[in-house]
Amino acid sequence: MNTYRKFLPLSLAILASALLFISCAGNSDNASTTATTTVTPPPTQKLAVVARPQKILDLMKARGEQDEAKPTLKIVSPARDAVIAGSKVEVKLDLSGDLKGYMPHKDPATGKGNHIHVILDNQPYEAYYELGQAFELRNVVAGKHTLRVFPSRPWHESYKDDGAFQMVTFTVKGGGDAAKPTTTNSGQTMANNNSSPATTAPREGKDFPASTAGEVDSAKPLLTYSRPKGEYKDADADPIMIDFWLTGAKLKADGGEYRVRYIVDDGDAKFIDKWEPIWLSGWINGKHTVRLELLDKDGKPVENGGYNTTSREITVVK
Repeated sequence: MNTYRKFLPLSLAILASALLFISCAGNSDNASTTATTTVTPPPTQKLAVVARPQKILDLMKARGEQDEAKPTLKIVSPARDAVIAGSKVEVKLDLSGDLKGYMPHKDPATGKGNHIHVILDNQPYEAYYELGQAFELRNVVAGKHTLRVFPSRPWHESYKDDGAFQMVTFTVKGGGDAAKPTTTNSGQTMANNNSSPATTAPREGKDFPASTAGEVDSAKPLLTYSRPKGEYKDADADPIMIDFWLTGAKLKADGGEYRVRYIVDDGDAKFIDKWEPIWLSGWINGKHTVRLELLDKDGKPVENGGYNTTSREITVVK
């Protein structure tokens, strides 16, 4: 009896410790299970080529014969191989051809309209609406530059007839300083070595960051990137158009041997084999990079001044 009483407390202590261990282990498992949450992966962008949007078809119908026009451009200034003193370069164009009512002009109510795409070197284009006054390339740095122009519709689809695209090279001496723009954000003229007087109405134009052109051979194939560009919001955010100008080459579906490769972000390479715009649907919010490349019959990039491979960053806001 004494021996039994001696070991009873010890046995009870051991049993209590075992039960406590089992209880703690069970609570630990339950806590671990409760803390586990499901993490939703970010959406995956899956782009697909779609038909021309209905809103564009409606605009085309409302415009009558304009989309059948064959506008022809001539660069009046700067002249080919001109040497220009100072940082401001005036672009003057002559528009002719079978216009069928086509004329660049910005609608004050909508801020849209027919216009000319003006490209200095390989920078994003600027829209030029009123051909009655010169378009100003401001703050252009010293050196050799390339100017490209072609007519466009209000939704930025280019006309692709013979004579629509024009290009000249020119040289600037005593150019501008990219750190010292010649206009304010509101377009008001600031003092610089050859700016327009502050009392005159501001002309269409832009201050350009430091940029010089590669050596472009007009006899070689040349891809000119046009769209997409900038920010796309709301109804304009999907689908988005890819458009470009092509000189000196025919794509496969047009009877040639070239292809245009496009890559969005880090996605798979896709190809355009007919010279016409495409619309891509399936964009997600955020910044995206679009790269266009001109490829030869062997699938290799065609070199011409560094312009045949061009990337642009766009922003999609839905």
